Amino acid sequence: MLFIRRNYERGHTQNSWLNSHHTFSFGEYYDPKFMGVSHLKVINDDIVEAGMGFPTHSHQNMEIISYVLEGALEHKDSMGNVSTIHEGEVQCMSAGTGITHSEYNPSQTKLARFLQVWITPNKKQLMPNYQQKMYTCEQKQGCLCLIASPDGQDGSMLIHQNAKLLNALIDEGESVSYSIDTRRLVYAHIATGQIQINNIVLSEGDGATIRDESQITLMAEQQSEVLLFDLQDKH
Repeated sequence: MLFIRRNYERGHTQNSWLNSHHTFSFGEYYDPKFMGVSHLKVINDDIVEAGMGFPTHSHQNMEIISYVLEGALEHKDSMGNVSTIHEGEVQCMSAGTGITHSEYNPSQTKLARFLQVWITPNKKQLMPNYQQKMYTCEQKQGCLCLIASPDGQDGSMLIHQNAKLLNALIDEGESVSYSIDTRRLVYAHIATGQIQINNIVLSEGDGATIRDESQITLMAEQQSEVLLFDLQDKH
């Protein structure tokens, strides 16, 4: 069974420097029907104007994953990390007992676009932690590449929750399949392009909660990028 979340149904926040679409309730956008799926609480599709960004702000007790789709983000935090996250790179922060950080688009001419993901941790008040990793197109092409997991399997980044994040680049006409444990569900987010999931068409920004399916097939109708979250089914 697929429950579809269309891109045009998402919440939307826009100001002079940020254009953000919210798959789930976030900030001033609130919809009690869309408070997240299992431990996945936030997917924000953020476009940041050149030379602009998020000033220093704080987080606690959250696993925060940022994936840059276009451009770059300059990051600074209270753990002493200063880095630039480039297109194709993923940053993972365990906020734990508390961190502050800022994110800016270092380019003076180009937009930056990234997906911001929040997952609730399985324990509170953990020691804050920072990870950053590049996953190449070759690693993701035509297959589901494991990006984050609870045990660091296959060199993935470690998150403190029984959840996995996978990422695939799929060329037009090609497909990839994924088996789902009966005690789990999957949330699929279409980052770019257009795909079919079990013959249902989803476009950029669309998402789908997939429950009570033993396997899904992702077939690209055009060159596409998909994020797949393998989550505990809490129902």
